[in-house]
Amino acid sequence: MTARDGVGLGTTIRAWRERLSPSSVGLPSGPGRRAAGLRREELAERAGVSVDYVVRLEQGRATTPSAQVVASLANALQLTSAERDHLHRLAGLAPPDAGVVPDTIPPGVRRVLDRLGDVAVAVFAADWQMLRWNAGWAALLGDPSLAPPGLRNFALERFPVGPDPVRIALWPVLVRDGHTSDLAVVSDLRRAAGRFPHDARLAELIRLLIDGNETFARLWANGTVAAHREDRKRVEHPVAGAVEVDCDVLTDGDSELKIVILSAAPGGPDEAAFRFALDGGATAGAVGTAGAVGWGATGVSGPGRAR
Repeated sequence: MTARDGVGLGTTIRAWRERLSPSSVGLPSGPGRRAAGLRREELAERAGVSVDYVVRLEQGRATTPSAQVVASLANALQLTSAERDHLHRLAGLAPPDAGVVPDTIPPGVRRVLDRLGDVAVAVFAADWQMLRWNAGWAALLGDPSLAPPGLRNFALERFPVGPDPVRIALWPVLVRDGHTSDLAVVSDLRRAAGRFPHDARLAELIRLLIDGNETFARLWANGTVAAHREDRKRVEHPVAGAVEVDCDVLTDGDSELKIVILSAAPGGPDEAAFRFALDGGATAGAVGTAGAVGWGATGVSGPGRAR
């Protein structure tokens, strides 16, 4: 048995079957019963499939069950929503609730971000719609609340559409490797489209970019896939001057939230300029805040969705 076998579809179904007590599904669990969990025939009856098919699934001889069968198995196994989604993915299927891009930031993530006061931080949804930012972000790049909520989208800024480009950064931000950055954003949206196939806002954004931006349309048509790793940017700040910053993108779980952190290397002129921008940058543009922690937040709408 390989490492992959231990986490595959069949092994996972068997593990979930064996952990489910007979009494939890209304079956007797007397002293004469040898199986600790459900028997294969009991699972088959509850799921409405044949015993032979359950055997073939668990032995890895059947690997592509239909969405209907997977849903029946999930119900029979009394899976949580996270386990149900995992079962669908093991079967090569999109989870049934992977419909829309989540705009909710978990409380724990918010608490962590609230403590990152000495860096510039913003949170984006899976479709690069901006959700929140801290005072450092507004001071370094300009206050995003000056842009309409529906247009606070980094993909629209990266790939301009029409005569009036989206600006969520109020002054120029130069990227070290523009082509790699373009590839990463296109790949992010391609992954989001597979993860959230029923999201109208995401679908409208992709349609808008394909129709309105030649570079995006070419990269999308090429099936581009690339990772979004760290990057280096130069912010042309109106008060602090040119500030070189590292850009790190963290992703939060299944929601595909993107936490973008801008920081300067310690001990050099860029750190001094970065400090000056964060301390005095608000004089060049209003800082969007929400409460004492200095966060700007939006009621997100954007293409194809009202919020």
